[in-house]
Amino acid sequence: MPMSPRDYTWLFTPGSTFSFETGTQGVIHLAEGGELDLPTGRVVACDPFVYLGSGDIEPFTATVAPGRYRVDAAVATLTRPGEPPSDHPHLRVAAARLVVRDEPAVTWELALRPGQDPAELGDDEFFGYGVDAGTGCFYDASAEEAFPGTEEEEGPLWDAFEHSDWSPGPHLVTSAGGHTLAAFTSGWGDGFYPTWTGRSAAGEITCFVTDFFVAPDPSESAPAPAGPAVPSVT
Repeated sequence: MPMSPRDYTWLFTPGSTFSFETGTQGVIHLAEGGELDLPTGRVVACDPFVYLGSGDIEPFTATVAPGRYRVDAAVATLTRPGEPPSDHPHLRVAAARLVVRDEPAVTWELALRPGQDPAELGDDEFFGYGVDAGTGCFYDASAEEAFPGTEEEEGPLWDAFEHSDWSPGPHLVTSAGGHTLAAFTSGWGDGFYPTWTGRSAAGEITCFVTDFFVAPDPSESAPAPAGPAVPSVT
């Protein structure tokens, strides 16, 4: 069977804690990222430093009503037992979320792009996006060409990270033409990560969540910090 969703209610609850077999412990807090403008309601998720403007990543097939929607991140502060407090805590974005409705998600499904069929996935496989520059993002499909120069290390997306000392984010970035993009660092870094669509009891989309495999599900045994070795299907 394809990979199953994890407990994202727990993951986005401030104060949730977890630990690794190495002794490293984590505690979750929520980092707000402002409101993302979705003028078409067609959501794209990708590594913006690699794919933004390339046309290689299509929007998800599940769409939402045009509007402005909150973005936040479940950020883990990682410490080792006996480690003294630090002025520069070890922070990792465990997951990023685009909130469409402030309602509990009662079901989860993989966010799919055109042509992707979950029936084609094998055991523990998933659809997702590749990260090669240590970042992920959400944006509206209409913003695909709105950030020229990103590949040349220019523009507001680079400025947002450089001016923040490459803090985890989320960073709400605005283009010269007024388009917005919400970007954040991607857990342990480069890899391949799924985005899930949460739905309410009535079947309405409540959120999109990209999981960066930092925090283990409380019902699972603790993984190694390098993240789970899961087969990926693009």
